[in-house]
Amino acid sequence: MAAIELESVHYSYSGRPALGGVSFSIEEGKISALLGPNGGGKTTIFRILSTLLRPQSGSARVDGLDCARTPYLVRRRIGVVFQNRSLDLELSVEENLLHQGRLYGMRGRMLSDRAEYVAGKLGVTDRLRDRVRILSGGLQRRVDLAKALLHRPKILLLDEPTNGLDPKAGHDFWRHLRDLNRDEGMTILLTTHSMEEADRCDFLVILSEGKVVAEGSPAELKMQVGPEVVIVRGGSVEELGRRIAETFHLRPMVLDDLIRIEHENGHALVSELMERFPKEIESVTVGRAS
Repeated sequence: MAAIELESVHYSYSGRPALGGVSFSIEEGKISALLGPNGGGKTTIFRILSTLLRPQSGSARVDGLDCARTPYLVRRRIGVVFQNRSLDLELSVEENLLHQGRLYGMRGRMLSDRAEYVAGKLGVTDRLRDRVRILSGGLQRRVDLAKALLHRPKILLLDEPTNGLDPKAGHDFWRHLRDLNRDEGMTILLTTHSMEEADRCDFLVILSEGKVVAEGSPAELKMQVGPEVVIVRGGSVEELGRRIAETFHLRPMVLDDLIRIEHENGHALVSELMERFPKEIESVTVGRAS
């Protein structure tokens, strides 16, 4: 069953197209990502799914609910972590959680128990009484995530969630996302421009200039690039690249001081290259596409 569906969604800012007929479907219980450069349309889709914008044409559905027609019902189904932190820095962690819960109609013991549970789940129980201002960026991000989980959402939306975090904090944050997905079956959709982050997901939608240019699992997308990649370094890479192209009827790509070749059987090609150009080649490596 699809947790999120977009069908022919268009949106423009002051006549400038941001989305040009975007359609895709996100499966329930997966960690998925919208991947692409700035200006690709990721944030506009995020705002539509979080009910901050209405599609100008087409439809967006979350858990079967239309985001434009039933925004209040959609908000009950989603937890949202925005790119900019939505915390009151002068309040404690506990106070931020309790105020968030009250916005969803939670009260009394039910609210306090739930706040303790999500704090424990994200490893911030010992910081409940601390003001948010004194927490590190990584801990603040975890509190943001805890807020988004208070009302037991089925679907979690995150806009570049590890932006600005150091590598360890980013790794810890991803561990919590994996735990939520595994233990609670939560559907997670995030936006990112990080290739490393995208490679951790189950499914990707790649956007460019407001259009979907590719979608699939990271493994499927890498196979489309080519089964193996050969990297050649040598003296004059422009000349060497031209000679490799003529000799083997290939289309090598010259990038700075190296030559990149996609090939069905990269290991066999390495032997042929070394035999044909033993003096021109300084080093050669072969591996799968990243």
